Amino acid sequence: MSNSADSPGTGTSPAGIRRFRPVRILTVAVFALAGLIFFTSFNTAKGTNIRTDSSLLKLSDLIQNRSEKNGRLGDANSVLRDEVDALRKEDDTGTGADNEKLTKLEQSAGAQKLKGKAVTVTLNDAPPNATAKLPGYPEPQPDYLVIHQQDLQAVVNALWQGGARGIKVMDQRLIATSAVRCVGNTLILQGRVYSPPYKITAVGDPGKLQQALAASKAIQNYMVYVNVYGLGWKVTDDGTVTLPGYSGTVDLHYAKPVE
Repeated sequence: MSNSADSPGTGTSPAGIRRFRPVRILTVAVFALAGLIFFTSFNTAKGTNIRTDSSLLKLSDLIQNRSEKNGRLGDANSVLRDEVDALRKEDDTGTGADNEKLTKLEQSAGAQKLKGKAVTVTLNDAPPNATAKLPGYPEPQPDYLVIHQQDLQAVVNALWQGGARGIKVMDQRLIATSAVRCVGNTLILQGRVYSPPYKITAVGDPGKLQQALAASKAIQNYMVYVNVYGLGWKVTDDGTVTLPGYSGTVDLHYAKPVE
């Protein structure tokens, strides 16, 4: 075997100059990269633990606080609305026809209480340890086991198609501008946050309402997950109930260009 200065076993060149081996260069590069990562992590964290979800927890707390505040404001607004209605009746200078027209408009808009026979649909998440109950279906992904926005919308749309005269989701009355939206595993409705189980109550002909639910293609697809993975589904005939009138704001909110 050659024992010249250029062989891997020696550390000097023929001129006696120290040569860097490739492994040493790689080691220096690794330490430099580690230092860069450490500095970047420190700069990003600004003294906090970036492995925690504290920012997400703060956001969740903010949403919950805003939801509770909106609930209190909604209750206060409902009381004020009742007081305004009482004062209007005491100082009513309109004609009987005008009052009747106003009452019908308020009823159509969902601002008045609504009494009648009702059906309630309850949707709930599947158990976290659920498995496929029927052969030929894959084991569930986490996404299969939770209620989604389209599931709630499918129920609401089917009930409207079944001739519902009014609908309440959880404890809030729906109006023309109501939007049923889900963020993660929670429902956000008119500024308030709800967790499952979700209850949707509709006033109308119970038979027609249940027929519309059974005829909905979207609900039929949902029922596959009910039967295979155990998502919650319950339809009850409530008899005669009274839906609350909508008591929130009717102002429309929309995006505006940045000036």
